[in-house]
Amino acid sequence: MSNLSTTDHKIDSDILISFQGVGKWFEHFQALKDINLSVKQGERVVVCGPSGSGKSTMIRCVNQLENHQQGTIHVCGREVYGNMKQLEQVRREVGMVFQSFNLFPHMSILQNVTLAPMRNTRLSVAEASEVAMHYLERVQIADQADKFPSQLSGGQQQRVAIARALAMKPRVMLFDEPTSALDPEMINEVLDVMSELASDGMTMMVVTHEMGFARKVADRVVFMDEGRIEENCSKEEFFTGGRGERAEAFLSKILQH
Repeated sequence: MSNLSTTDHKIDSDILISFQGVGKWFEHFQALKDINLSVKQGERVVVCGPSGSGKSTMIRCVNQLENHQQGTIHVCGREVYGNMKQLEQVRREVGMVFQSFNLFPHMSILQNVTLAPMRNTRLSVAEASEVAMHYLERVQIADQADKFPSQLSGGQQQRVAIARALAMKPRVMLFDEPTSALDPEMINEVLDVMSELASDGMTMMVVTHEMGFARKVADRVVFMDEGRIEENCSKEEFFTGGRGERAEAFLSKILQH
């Protein structure tokens, strides 16, 4: 395993996320193997693959929710590693939405969204509330601001989670299977919000099995298997042929459902 240094590598200014030779182990199991990938500003990259392929681990390394042990990751021009002093600064640039909503049950929807701006950017309650309402409106749930998470459906809670991430005004949004915990009838309301973000030019990395979303929104599709990137191509290439056997098998299973 290589040492993770703070040495700056020359990264193009329009590249917001860069993986270079990244490896990740869980004890003796290697979860990521020689990951090389870059995401440009305004680009929407969908990451797919079978369970256990490393896609969620990879995306969680961006903001060091998982630490990599080999190679380098740059986010918005800064190299990231587990104990870096600027990690909080990097995390402000990167919003993340998970499978689970992680909303505080004892707080109203508005309070959930105002918490991070007040703590991290020192906004007043009034200023943070104005920011929060703007993003709750953007995800079409401002009318639920005074309710508590338990009073909302799963799809509504996930839209609140998106608003909470947007309230920090990130340059990049990461989505780790944001619809996998939702009932089928709630999936589209979340995907619609994500599609609107994409159309507004938000830089996005999305781990998902929702291939309809990938066809509609993605600039590129990354297919992973056994910890490696097996395909990294435009959505047109990915969906119209030229795939390897593993990607072909994965896609045929997904599209049968």
